[in-house]
Amino acid sequence: MPAPPQFGRLVTNIRNTSNPHWRRWLLPPNRRLVPATSFCEWTDRKQKVTHWFALDTDRPLFAFAGIWAFLRGTRGPAANPVKGLHYVYGFLTTEANAIIAIHAKAMPVILTMAEEWDIWLRAPWAEAVVLQRPLLAEMLRVVATGEKSDSAPD
Repeated sequence: MPAPPQFGRLVTNIRNTSNPHWRRWLLPPNRRLVPATSFCEWTDRKQKVTHWFALDTDRPLFAFAGIWAFLRGTRGPAANPVKGLHYVYGFLTTEANAIIAIHAKAMPVILTMAEEWDIWLRAPWAEAVVLQRPLLAEMLRVVATGEKSDSAPD
């Protein structure tokens, strides 16, 4: 997503939703659910280690609170830039809960119930903003650490 002008770059994580810059994209037409079964965070130390989080070891489906917009300009690598209208997205974040604290800055806004999905997609911002809170730590599990170890599907 286009960051506020003073930052001059694109961002993926959006936390300060009280900033007027984000207001236009926080309305229902620009909200999306981003389906996921797990996500990764890195430790904030010199030697970064990946930690994969899920709702449980069988990795049931949940959704991130996402927003999207069209951006006109040039995107892509310098060797192969693409000019035109681009679909860009971001994820809402919030303060980290105790299990995500390895990455102290923030965690994604995680929606686990159909009622939350409906609120995120349809409700006025004054109602939807309450979803921008950390998921309870006991609702998340570390399902992998370090190198990727999932087996390939049959």
